[in-house]
Amino acid sequence: MQGARWIAFGCLLTACSSTPPPPDWKLNAVSQIEHAQTQWLEGDSKSADLALSKARAEIARSGRVDLVARAQLAVCATHVASLDFSPCDGYQRVAVDAAAPEVAYSRFLAGDWAGLDARLLPAHYAALVGSKDDTAANRAVADITQPLPRLIAAGVLFRQTRSQPATFALAVDTASQQGWRRPLLAWLEVERQRALAAGDQDAAARAARRIELARTPQTATAAEPR
Repeated sequence: MQGARWIAFGCLLTACSSTPPPPDWKLNAVSQIEHAQTQWLEGDSKSADLALSKARAEIARSGRVDLVARAQLAVCATHVASLDFSPCDGYQRVAVDAAAPEVAYSRFLAGDWAGLDARLLPAHYAALVGSKDDTAANRAVADITQPLPRLIAAGVLFRQTRSQPATFALAVDTASQQGWRRPLLAWLEVERQRALAAGDQDAAARAARRIELARTPQTATAAEPR
């Protein structure tokens, strides 16, 4: 699953069809960015930041500032998946050297789609950006097969205040199935707040119990075999 999430970025960085194989710095950078994403989604910000720093160090060996921009956006996208819409400062510091696909992806994550060329984005977002109305946009999110891009798309729709109930439920289910604690907590809190606003105390209580469980560190309690 992790490889499927990262194939697009990995191919862009390492040139999948190239011969001979890509140099170590490219492979190392992709590996560290994968790790940064995973750690963020699992709720370990410190490890995520460390992995991103290592990825930047590998890319620095090439002097490719545009690839630094790509790496920063790849990690910032996981923040959007977790409904964290704080500025992507790491990208902004190198944005002046970003290539057209990175500029387009930055605009996509920010929800700034006016005049956006979907051909510059990963293919799984084309139907979403080209959707004619909110119903079609939410349907396009559901049609994305890979879990992380699906959560990112759901996060962008939420940012645009266009999400529909089925998308909220889909985001919760996606994060839950992957065991991604950070986005799960974020989307469950949205569900809890929506239930409270609708006066559905039972649904709000169910969401609160799930939040409590996801927040509680789990420890093994099984007895040692004798």
